[in-house]
Amino acid sequence: MNDLLKDLTPQVLGILVRRGADFAAAEDAVQEALIEAVRRWTGTVPEDPKGWLVRVASRKLVDAHRSEIARRRREERVHREPQPGPTEQADDTLLLLSRCCHPSLSSASAIALTLRAVGGLTTAQIARAFFVPESTMAQRISRAKRTVTGARFDQPGDIHAVLRVLYLIFNEGFSGEVDLAVEAIRLTRQLAASTGDPEVAGLLALMLLHHARREARQTESGALVPLDEQDRSTWDTALIAEGVEILQRALAQDRLGEYQAQAAIAALHDDAATSDETDWPQILEWYDELMRLSDSPVVALNRAVAVGHVDGSLAGLRALADVDVAVPRRDAVAAYLHERAGNPAEAARLYAVAAQKAPTAAERDHLITRAAHLNTRSGRSTGSDEPRAD
Repeated sequence: MNDLLKDLTPQVLGILVRRGADFAAAEDAVQEALIEAVRRWTGTVPEDPKGWLVRVASRKLVDAHRSEIARRRREERVHREPQPGPTEQADDTLLLLSRCCHPSLSSASAIALTLRAVGGLTTAQIARAFFVPESTMAQRISRAKRTVTGARFDQPGDIHAVLRVLYLIFNEGFSGEVDLAVEAIRLTRQLAASTGDPEVAGLLALMLLHHARREARQTESGALVPLDEQDRSTWDTALIAEGVEILQRALAQDRLGEYQAQAAIAALHDDAATSDETDWPQILEWYDELMRLSDSPVVALNRAVAVGHVDGSLAGLRALADVDVAVPRRDAVAAYLHERAGNPAEAARLYAVAAQKAPTAAERDHLITRAAHLNTRSGRSTGSDEPRAD
């Protein structure tokens, strides 16, 4: 039943807000309706659970109005209260996500509000996932609600803003009792079911293709395992197959976007039985497509790695020279390319520099280990095994 309620929460909230209810008041009413459902649905779920929740939440809204405003004002506004009707069957996931990802909100506020209003997580769960006090998260969510209360809700907003927030949630991964990667996939599935936008499908495919490798990314002790060293037998082949199928349908619409291109790159990595079998030339072609779609320095950084595999590490380093030195993980990529080019001393130095900037302890430890390993080789003659390109 919990999964059913989580799926229905954004739909019910979207209906109430689209009909003109104040966002914060509607969210409170839906939460009260959910509590009522948990209390009453003991063993038997109503035939129309969404309609039941809409009716109960609507009554909660009316009760709140009656306790807060004068009788005359209440009577003047009665005709504007939500009424049951055929629109209860409409899917308002995209509308609601647009509200939660309003451009006036910071990324942190948009993520918190999305997880609360659309994801159905409690404030305490969200706070624990981001390692902040519950009171801090409650204030963040309250401020976000106030910010979007006056925003129009008659049509979806920028879907790219919604996708960005969902991908940020996915990248938070597993934190405590809440698996934010799984939550992001669930929310993106809901969004994909309500729109035929190929970029939504592209993001869902990208999430599934990355999530398929999850179990191989760390050792039991928590040490980071790079992609080329992962045990590919532990990858989830069912998720890979689903992601590839979703991506193929999206690409068939011939409306290429950034998430579809990223998913295509992930699919090529997942398709390789071993690291040596990776189709780097095709990956480089997709990075070239991404560069045409976006001027992101992160894309340029990753493209330099692909260039290094296709045209040699020296060519990769030349491509890397165009990437701003302030871009995160640039030092680590430079170290990787120098290592492949047969320059262990420089690679070790750059790995050590990258370790000082690492965003996580696992990544820091991995980089330090790489530096230490290469330092043992730095005194040896280490000519490159790659053809030198001028």
